[in-house]
Parts: sequence; structure tokens; C-alpha cells
Amino acid sequence: MIDVLRTLRSVVRLDRIESDPIERRLRRAASVADLRRIARRRLPGGVFDYIDGAAEDERTLAANSGAFAATTFRPRVLRGLDAVDPTGTLLGGPVAYPLVLAPTGFTRIADPEGELAVARAAARAGLPYTLSTLSTRSIEEVRAVSAGRLWFQVYAWRDRGLVAEMVRRAADARYEALVLTVDTAVLGRRERDVRRGFSLPPAIGPGTILDGALHPAWTLAFLRSEPIRFANVVGRDVGDGASPVTLSDYINTQFDPALSWDDVDWLRSIWDGPIVLKGVQTVDDAALAAERGVDVVCLSNHGGRQLDGAPATFPLVAPVRDAVGDDVTVICDGGVRRGSDIVKAVAAGANAAMAGRAYLYALGAAGERGVDRLLGWFRDDVVRTMSLLGAGTIADLDRDLIELPGA
Repeated sequence: MIDVLRTLRSVVRLDRIESDPIERRLRRAASVADLRRIARRRLPGGVFDYIDGAAEDERTLAANSGAFAATTFRPRVLRGLDAVDPTGTLLGGPVAYPLVLAPTGFTRIADPEGELAVARAAARAGLPYTLSTLSTRSIEEVRAVSAGRLWFQVYAWRDRGLVAEMVRRAADARYEALVLTVDTAVLGRRERDVRRGFSLPPAIGPGTILDGALHPAWTLAFLRSEPIRFANVVGRDVGDGASPVTLSDYINTQFDPALSWDDVDWLRSIWDGPIVLKGVQTVDDAALAAERGVDVVCLSNHGGRQLDGAPATFPLVAPVRDAVGDDVTVICDGGVRRGSDIVKAVAAGANAAMAGRAYLYALGAAGERGVDRLLGWFRDDVVRTMSLLGAGTIADLDRDLIELPGA
């Protein structure tokens, strides 16, 4: 018996009992898919589907991640790499690795800290964070908790006075770039939300009450927090509850289907910094953006939430890079679920990738610490992938290291 115990001690180590419930939750996760599964269990169904869902049959949502999966690597060996350096620069500033956190509206439905949690995590990770116009924390609130790199996403709303006011506030708060979203002339039809009758702000009904009762931790945190509002437009009809409206109602009254290149010029007239054009989905429009002097082309289909059947973004990277040359910064948004996807995007010609859903899953699964864990995974993934490819620096990533479908 003594010999048996000695043998067991030599090969078995008792694991420490983890008393922290968040850490216990995170220990069960090793990927974005795991965080998605945990978030699905913790969040009310309507909230999860708002984060997870996309337009109509969700074909474009699937195509975004499928395009990365269909691309394989061409690893080089015996390269003599002593170390791998994933750092780089983007718009003249440093990045720990080539990723930008995308703007997401109504982030506090995933966790009470919302945008504040994501901004803090991004700063710790050394990555730029993009605040949405439809954020639930204001321009100033986010800057107050982050000394990191902040970008501000805007729409060319009909109320140009409001847009100009927010742009001035962003400049005063030292946001370094404006991200103009151009793929929302009208709101896409997100059928998961339609089936659930889900709206923002959420409408309270029997289904909402039942959903909340089945997710008591989320409901208790929601009830203990201050009301969710459109923080950047407090004092207007939307934001402070003076005239309750849903998110879709507000978008339908403010978004201008007549948006044109002249509106890009108007935005440049009130902003001195870089402008990121988010929502470009063709090579032709990328070339036009370059001709108009746009600093950054962000290839994006809004995560598949707008036009179902729009092209996946990753396959556009190489032809867009060829069309715009090296003087225009290119960002690939959509479908990023692993650090290896970031590497593929850069190897194809992007300066960086952009991700939104992935950090919302992390936020819904484990709050701010979930976002920290995710961004750490992404960095480790990038380093490991570069090591296995034989690429010592971001500059070493090129198309010779990937096999693009149909190439």
C-alpha cells in the first residue's frame, strides 16, 4: 500500500480548489467558442441573440469565419528564430499585436461595466479600443478610465449638429481617430431579434420577466446598476428617457440613406485626425476611398448584421491591398476568433484585424476579466502562430505564408 501511495504521489498532483467563481468559469474555457458557450448560458436569450445574431439567414456571419478556416498556412522551418516579436505600429502609434477592438453598441447589456471594462482591458493589452456612438458609456467616461489609445465611431446622422458636437468632444478627450460607419443606410433585418420581440432598450413583458428569472445573476446585476442609456446623447430625445424610443426607431429617424462621398469630405472638414472608413465591401469602393484621401479602409460587413449575402471580408484583403497600394492602411473586420486569424489577415495584406463579437462573448462570460483573458489568448496565439510559421516579426508576414482559396 505504501508503494502504491508513493507511485501515485509521483504522477498525481492535487489541484487547488478555486474559490473564485469567475476564475472557475474561465478555467473551463480555452477558446472564443468556449466563451460563447458560457455567455449563452449566463445571458438572457434575447441578450445573447442580440450579440450573437446577424441578418436574415446569417450566411454572411458564417462566411466571415469560414473564409479564415478555408485559408491554410505554408509554414517555413529551420529559420533560426531566437524570438518572435508581434508588436507593431498602427496610425503612428504602438500596438502590442495587430488588433483593434471594434465598436459595439449597447455593450452594457453583456455586463454592467460595459465599455469601461473593455476600454480598460484594451489599454492593459496595448491595443486601440473603438467607442461606438451608440455606447452606453460616454466619450468622457471612457477616457476617464483609460490612458490607452481610443478611437471614436460615428454615423453621418441627419442631425449634423449632434455629430459635430460628438466629434468635438472626442477631440477634447484625446481620441485619435474617427471611424465612420458607412454600411447602415438602413438597419438590417435581424430575425432572431424579430422572433424574440427583442428591442433596445428592452421592452418589459412576460417573456422578458421569465428570461430574467432564468438568469438571476445577470438580472440582479442589471437591477443594481444605473439605467442603460445612450450615453453620448443624454439630454436629447434619446438617452435620458425623456422620450422613450427603441434603438431601431432612433436609427430609422437619424440615419441618412443619401449618405455620399461628400459626407466623408464634410467629416474631414471638422476633424483634423485620421478617418477610418468602416463598411467597405468591394475593391472598387476601396480604390475610391484611396482617391478621396481616406486614411484607413476598414473592410467590414458589420459582422453580417446588415446585408445577408454580402461578401466575407477576409478574401477582400489581398485584392484591396493590390488596388490601394502601401500608402493606405487596411483593416480586416469580421470573423476573427483566434490569433491565427489575425496572422492570416496581416499575411494577406492587412495592417491589422478588428474584432467585436469575440470580446462581447468574453464580457458576457466573465466580465472584464474575461476580456483580459481573451486578449491574452489572442496575443499568445499570434506569437505561437508566427513561431510555427517561421516569421520573427509582423513585417515577415506575407502571402507566401498562406494558401488563399482559388489562388
